[in-house]
Amino acid sequence: MTNKAHSNFLNEQSELIKNELVKSDSVVLAHVTVKLKDGSIADSTKPSKKPTWLKMGDGSFSKAFESYLLEKQSGDNLTFELDAEDAFGESNPDQIHFMDLSQFPQDIELKVGAIIGFDQPSGNQIPGIIRSVEGASVKVDFNHPLAGETIIFEIEIIQVKK
Repeated sequence: MTNKAHSNFLNEQSELIKNELVKSDSVVLAHVTVKLKDGSIADSTKPSKKPTWLKMGDGSFSKAFESYLLEKQSGDNLTFELDAEDAFGESNPDQIHFMDLSQFPQDIELKVGAIIGFDQPSGNQIPGIIRSVEGASVKVDFNHPLAGETIIFEIEIIQVKK
């Protein structure tokens, strides 16, 4: 293959990748910024300059979230707002537990708002947010930290793969 033919081939392949539309089973490389209704940024991939891969259809995201990405392509920038139930879910009171202060290591400062990892029998950890410390009782919230919040997503699609 000549250099010109090789260059044309690479350009055509680049166009195919660039114009690939997001489908229900695509993998999408994107910068994602998560904002609260007041405009404050809860999380973003931009400061680290490390976009994230979003796997469509694997259950990681709500159908409402995925619907905004469908039929989009690399280079597209999206901004959309989702109610709590379609973003990180509503806060579930069953995920709020009261624990005895003696269950925590003495070297951990239990400040309201602190997120602490709790070991599970499986060996995994689950994060819990300290909501209050009253006497010997610690209120720990195991809901997602953004549960119950309306969320604004800013998505910059970089690449779409099948």
